[in-house]
Amino acid sequence: MRFNPLAPSFRADPYPQYAALREAPPVRTLGMWVLTRHADVVAVLRDRSVSAELIPQVVARRGPGAEAILRLGRASLVFTDDPAHARLRGLVNRVFTTAAVEELTPLVEAAVDARTAGLAGTVELMATVADPLPVEVLCTWLGLPTALHGRVARWTHEVRLLLEPGLMTEDDLARVAAVVETFAGTLADVRTAGLLHELRRARTAGGDRLSEEEVAFLGIMCFVAGTETSAALIGNAVLALLAHPDQVGAARARPAAAVREVLRHDSPLQMTTRRAGGDLVVGDARIAAGEQLLLCLGAANRDPRVFEDPDRFDVDRPPGPHLGFGFGMHGCLGGALAELVAGRTLGALLERGLRPAGPVRRRTDSGIVRGPAELPVQVGP
Repeated sequence: MRFNPLAPSFRADPYPQYAALREAPPVRTLGMWVLTRHADVVAVLRDRSVSAELIPQVVARRGPGAEAILRLGRASLVFTDDPAHARLRGLVNRVFTTAAVEELTPLVEAAVDARTAGLAGTVELMATVADPLPVEVLCTWLGLPTALHGRVARWTHEVRLLLEPGLMTEDDLARVAAVVETFAGTLADVRTAGLLHELRRARTAGGDRLSEEEVAFLGIMCFVAGTETSAALIGNAVLALLAHPDQVGAARARPAAAVREVLRHDSPLQMTTRRAGGDLVVGDARIAAGEQLLLCLGAANRDPRVFEDPDRFDVDRPPGPHLGFGFGMHGCLGGALAELVAGRTLGALLERGLRPAGPVRRRTDSGIVRGPAELPVQVGP
C-alpha cells in the first residue's frame, strides 16, 4: 500500500487512508515505518528503548548553525530520553501539578470571557478566539507582560517548525535558531511571579535544580507543545459540533466530555516520530535498530479494535484510552490545561449559539497538526 502523508487529499481527510492502513501490514514512507493500530502505537510509546531524540538528531546533521536548537533539544521534555528526561520531568512535575492547573480556572475563565463576551454576527473564530486564547493563558501563567503576547505567538509558530524538520530549509533552520536565542533571552529576563518563577525555585531532595537556560527552554517548549495544538482543539471541537448538530445539547451540558471526544475523533496532534533503539517486532513489522517510526495517533484513536463505531462523533461515548495527548513517559504534561481552556471556551461559545458562516480553510502548513486555519461562524441567535 502506498501512503503519502503530504498529499492534499490526505491532509483534507486522513481517516479513510488510516482505515486502510490499519487493516494492512505496516508500510514504509519517507524512510519511516508507519504504525496506525492502537496496540502498535501504544507498544512503541511504552517501550523505553525507543528514542524520542530523533528530531534533534535530524537537525544536527543539517550543519553547525543549529547549536541553539540542539541546546533546546537537550533541555526539552519532548525531545529527551532517560536519564535526562527523568531528571527534567522530576523537576517540572513539582510545579506542573493537577492542583496548579485547577488554580488557573479563574484565569482561564477571565481570558475566555474577554475573548467571547462581545462576539456577535459573523466571526472568524480562529483569529478572534482560538489562536490567541492559549497564548494569552500561558503568557499570564508564566508571568509575561501583555506587550509580549503578540511576539510570543510569532516566535512559537517559528519554533514549532522544529517538530517537522524534514520540511525545513537551511534558511528556516538559521531563522529558527535566531528566534530560539531571542525567545530564551526574553524569558530569562522575566522575573515576575508565575510558572517561570516556580520552575526556578524547584528542587529535588538531593538539591538538583534547573539552570537558567533550562528554565527558559522549558518555557519555550510549553508554548510550542501547548498553544497551536490547543487552538486546533478548539477549532476541531467547533467543526465537529457544526457537523453534528444532534450533539450540541450534550456538548452544552458537558463541554469537558465533548472536548475529550474531539481529542479522540479528530486529534489536533495527528502524528509523532520515534527511532528504534534496538531491533523491534511491532505487530506485523520487524524493525531494525536505528530505523525511524511514524506513529499515527489520529489513526490509533479510530481503531475499531478499541473504540466501538469509531468514526461516529458521540459526546456521551464512555471514556476510553485515546492517544490525543500521547502516552507513556512523553505523554503531554499540559493536557489538563488544554482540556480546561478548550472546555471553557467551547461552553462559552455554545451558550451564545453557533452556525456555519462560510467555507472552512484547513491548515496546510503542518503535516502533524490538524485543525482549521480559518473558521467563519455566525454567533448569536
